[in-house]
Amino acid sequence: MKAEILDLRLVHEGWSRFGVARVRLADGTEVEREIEDHGNSVGILPYDPVRGVAALVRELRVPALYATGAQTQLEAPAGLIEEGTPEENARREVLEETGIALGDLEPVGTTYSCAGISTERIHLYLAAYDRAERVTEGGGAEGEHENIRVVEMPLAELAARADRGELTDLKTLTLALALRARHPELF
Repeated sequence: MKAEILDLRLVHEGWSRFGVARVRLADGTEVEREIEDHGNSVGILPYDPVRGVAALVRELRVPALYATGAQTQLEAPAGLIEEGTPEENARREVLEETGIALGDLEPVGTTYSCAGISTERIHLYLAAYDRAERVTEGGGAEGEHENIRVVEMPLAELAARADRGELTDLKTLTLALALRARHPELF
């Protein structure tokens, strides 16, 4: 017997949708499980190999504020996939958030952000850039009230923060470790 969803009851629909699924497990047991669904996303770590820096952002994350009191979180630029390909959305998000017009993207992988609760799959990329590609100040999309602050951080500091367990955003940690593994000469 395979597991199957018997019923899904939608309990909230807004920026995200929340539902409760009644599931029959492979052993025949029936249980309820919550599902959060807001679509798929992209996460990108732009880095300047000449200057040895990564472009990160600081932004308020209300769930982190609720859980820990953290006023902002340091993270790689990211956002929901709207229209177009994941690559097109990655370039748009980085431009909105950091002001960098990216060229080539290096795919890292596509993973579930938290498969125990969310349907979201995040497409992860590394992307080299140079100073000439910084075409605006960034800060986020008009009208979205993101109040993003761009932080160009030395790659050595990014690696040290990863080593000390100070990168609290999973996509950022994943991308920092991928950059180190794929391009160790930068560190």
